[in-house]
Amino acid sequence: MPSFDIVSEFDRHEATNAVDQANREVQTRFDFRGVDASFTLEGENVSLEADADFQLKQMLEMLRGRLIARGIDARCMDVAEPELGGVRVRQTVTLKQGLEQADAKDIVKRIKASKARVQSQIQGEKVRVTGKKRDDLQGIMALLRSEEGPDLPLQFDNFRD
Repeated sequence: MPSFDIVSEFDRHEATNAVDQANREVQTRFDFRGVDASFTLEGENVSLEADADFQLKQMLEMLRGRLIARGIDARCMDVAEPELGGVRVRQTVTLKQGLEQADAKDIVKRIKASKARVQSQIQGEKVRVTGKKRDDLQGIMALLRSEEGPDLPLQFDNFRD
């Protein structure tokens, strides 16, 4: 029986490249001349550090642009509030990977509401969809791309015929 997995992932290597490019852009931009600002990637967290709050906003837009240019959906960014620590300002951006239980349940509920002849089941951080016909599965993919649902980038992986 044909099946596919619904996941929410990003390429870590591309995220590293995007952070490196954003660091280079901060070092070369005229409005950041003489400012000690930097991006640091630690696991799935990107730390932004600058001298002022408005610089953090500019850095956040730089990072968003670089991630999009490297093929990473900006919806995977979970931006925390800026932390004022003396002279420096810090902000953490978490790059979300995997489907949370609530989002997976919402996806399964939307699939069932479509009345398609497929079965869906939650398997850890992904949702597996199986059906008898390939056309039914492609219809579910189109449905999930078009509908408003969880604010997550969804990828369809592991398509088996």
